[in-house]
Amino acid sequence: MKALRTTLLALLLIAAMPAFAQQAPPRPATGAEWSSLSADQQKLLERFRDTWSTLPPERQRALARGSERWLSMTPQQREGARERFERWRDLPPDRRRKFRDKWQQFRALPPEQQAEVRDNFRKFRQLAPEQRERLRERWQNATPEQRQRLLERARERQQLRERGQERRPQRP
Repeated sequence: MKALRTTLLALLLIAAMPAFAQQAPPRPATGAEWSSLSADQQKLLERFRDTWSTLPPERQRALARGSERWLSMTPQQREGARERFERWRDLPPDRRRKFRDKWQQFRALPPEQQAEVRDNFRKFRQLAPEQRERLRERWQNATPEQRQRLLERARERQQLRERGQERRPQRP
């Protein structure tokens, strides 16, 4: 009886093997072939030519996208990008790490929240330098609880504005 059960179990396992074998193995991520890059991209990425095939696929795709973006920029945009890169390169490693962490947090937000953050940043940049500095100081000097209240009030004002019901502070 025990031998019969063992044999039956073995037969069932053998019969089930094709079902396991039919599951396709995960496809490896594909990068960008060097030959698929335009002549301008290849010229821009020349320093990677000899090692291109050894780069991880994600890195190949990122370099290809970056080169496309660079080539589509105006000379003024390129100069601005160079300046930003130099400022980035000059940052201490811990500051760069903090910026990367914040970027990852931003990228994890839903698209509508990302748009809200971008919109708030544009509004902040449009403020007079003195106003921006006052806001920075107020934020930096606030306790975590005060910061939370500031954020909540800002969200409430935003919702009122969206509904066209913003109350203006009354002046004496």
